[in-house]
Amino acid sequence: MRVRRLRAREFRTYARLDAELGAGLTVVHGRNGAGKTNLIEALYFGCTARSCRTSNEREVVRFGAAATHVDLDLEDVDGVAHTLSVGFQPGEPKRLKADGADVERLLDVTSRPLVSVFLPDRLELVKGPPALRRAHLDQVIAAAWPARAETRRIFGQAVAQRNALLSSIRAGRASRASLPAWDAEVARHGVVLRDHRAEACELLAEPFARAAADLGLAGEAAIRYRPRTHASSAEEFAAELAERVDGDLERGFTGHGPHRDEIVLARDGRELRVFGSQGEQRLGLLALLLAEREALADVRGALPLLLLDDVMSELDPVRRRKLAERLDGPGQSVITTTDLAHVPGAEAATVCRIAVRDGAALAEPADGAATEAA
Repeated sequence: MRVRRLRAREFRTYARLDAELGAGLTVVHGRNGAGKTNLIEALYFGCTARSCRTSNEREVVRFGAAATHVDLDLEDVDGVAHTLSVGFQPGEPKRLKADGADVERLLDVTSRPLVSVFLPDRLELVKGPPALRRAHLDQVIAAAWPARAETRRIFGQAVAQRNALLSSIRAGRASRASLPAWDAEVARHGVVLRDHRAEACELLAEPFARAAADLGLAGEAAIRYRPRTHASSAEEFAAELAERVDGDLERGFTGHGPHRDEIVLARDGRELRVFGSQGEQRLGLLALLLAEREALADVRGALPLLLLDDVMSELDPVRRRKLAERLDGPGQSVITTTDLAHVPGAEAATVCRIAVRDGAALAEPADGAATEAA
């Protein structure tokens, strides 16, 4: 599934955005502040109904406007056209449509393209707290095996209920008699979630090491799953929770389980989070996204749309070339840059180029003359 056309109204700095994407690589270029990242965000918003930049989605609505609307024209491998539509007005439920029909979640839409995004501030995924890596891995699981997406939500609800019971026991409003039931519920879903995460890390391990080597990350790169529990069964995990109940009561929350897991990105056995330079962390993040793209293609049979914002500016020429070689193949990708010279091969006739300036996206044919996309 590929995105043929993006249309948006009142999105960030765009009163109206209309851009056609190439089947392979699309390079979006323009000065700093022109709106390149906003275009990337609009694509992500249209694919997922979420922002990739902010948790306060009021920010995606253009200043002074009441609502925003994003439409994607899609095409599947057989050439059949599809559409996705996301309407958002702050304070109101999102209006989601697939092929003109209302849907509750885009996640359930089979024609929705999978999408992966690199933003400069996503380095927090490598060097930030474990919760970010857990949440990211769970998104990969949901993309690879949609039926498994519910496990994380149910586990989270079970932990929240157990935590609420712990608080009630501490306050003298409840007894410990109810704890074994919630121990069993947390353990039942926790073991499944842990196994899903372990399988996902195993799926990513080889492509991550290969992508890191291709990008020039020195040493042996590895992704490792570090679960909090190694219980062989839900009953064994429930027993571990019971053994730790005094400490949980003292803290007021459940301190043991998959909600405390870690996913480690390492080079030569040392964590990039702690021992990697910013450049190495950047390469590690890129390798992770490329590995996910390859792994999802293996599982789902289609390459996700890859969105790369300002990725070339901090790479040296050798690594720019290596990344460009990775993008010069099957699958659709969009990359932003302030300078076309930073993207090897950007001037090729097969590459779609979009110039962003003055609040408009301008299609740029092979001769370099820009015309406003319509």
